Amino acid sequence: MALVSMKTMLECGVHFGHRTRKLHPNMRPYVFTERNGIHIINLQITQKALKEAYNLVRDTVAKGGTVLFVGTKRQAQETIASEAQRCGMPYVNYRWLGGTLTNWRTIGQRVRYLEELERRRDAGEFERLTKKEALQLNRQINRLQQRVGGLRVMKGLPDIVFVVDVCREETAIKEANRLEIPVVAVVDTNCDPSRVDYVIPSNDDAIRAIKLIVGKIADAVLEGKAIREKEQAEAEAEAETMAARAYEEEEVEIPDEALLGTSTLEKIQAEAEPTAEEQEAEAAEEAIPEAEAEAEPEAEAAEEPAEAEEPAEKAKENAEAAEQEN
Repeated sequence: MALVSMKTMLECGVHFGHRTRKLHPNMRPYVFTERNGIHIINLQITQKALKEAYNLVRDTVAKGGTVLFVGTKRQAQETIASEAQRCGMPYVNYRWLGGTLTNWRTIGQRVRYLEELERRRDAGEFERLTKKEALQLNRQINRLQQRVGGLRVMKGLPDIVFVVDVCREETAIKEANRLEIPVVAVVDTNCDPSRVDYVIPSNDDAIRAIKLIVGKIADAVLEGKAIREKEQAEAEAEAETMAARAYEEEEVEIPDEALLGTSTLEKIQAEAEPTAEEQEAEAAEEAIPEAEAEAEPEAEAAEEPAEAEEPAEKAKENAEAAEQEN
C-alpha cells in the first residue's frame, strides 16, 4: 500500500516540474510527459521512491540513528523547522555553514557557546553589563540561533541527510558525499540527481508539496523512535525475567564474613565458646552418672547375704517351737 495516494500528490502539485528548457538530462527517466512547456513528473516513481526513503529513515532511527533536515529556501524554511522539531531531529533552515559536517568539531563549539550565552542571559548576568555589551551579546545570540540553533540536539555526525532542493544545498550534499553519509533528497527536474543516494522526484517549489514529503519523512522518524522504545522495553523486561530465573535457580549463600564486621564476628565467637565455670559444671554432671553406675553392683552384693540369712533364722525358730511342744 502506497504511503500517499496519487490523488493527494496531484492536489499538492507534486507532479509539476520546471520548464522544458531547464530540464537536467539525468532527470529524464523521472519525467512522465510534457504539457504547456512544463515537464510532468512520473508520480508512480515518486510513490516508490518515497516508500523506499520512508523505510530507510524508519529503520535507521529504530537502530538509534539521526536524520539531519536541510532546507534553506524560503518555501521550505518553516516546514523544515516545524517538522524537525515535531520528530526531535536536528535541522538547518537559514543558511548552511560551510563545514557543518566536515568541520563538525568547530560547529559543535559554536553550539555550546550559544547555550552558554543563553544560560548567562537567563541567569540575569546581562543586567550587570552595560547596555551596549548586553545588546551586542543579544544580537550574537540571535545570529547563532538562526545559523546553528537547530543543531542543538545533534551530538555527532548524522546517519542520514534529508535535503529539499538539491541545487541550493549543493555544499551540504558535497560534504555528506565526502563523509559517505546517505543523502535523501527531493529532486526537481532542473537538478542533478547523480549525487543523491535516494532520489524523491517531486516539485521542490510548491509549499504544499514540500509539506507533504517532509511530513512523511518526519512520520518515519517518529515510527522508528516508537519501534526503538518498544524494543528497549522488551529487552529490559526480558533481562529482568532472566535475572529473576537465575536467582531462583541458583541461590548463592553469602558467608557471614561478607555481611558482618570483624568486631561483631569476634563477639559472636566469644559468646559461642564455653567459660571455665560452664566447663566444670558439665564435667560434674558427667561424673554423677558414672558414680551411680559404680554404686549399683555394691548394693546388689550387700542384699544377697541378707536374703540368705532369712531362711536360717526361720528354721531355727521352727526347731525351738517343736522342742517346747515336746
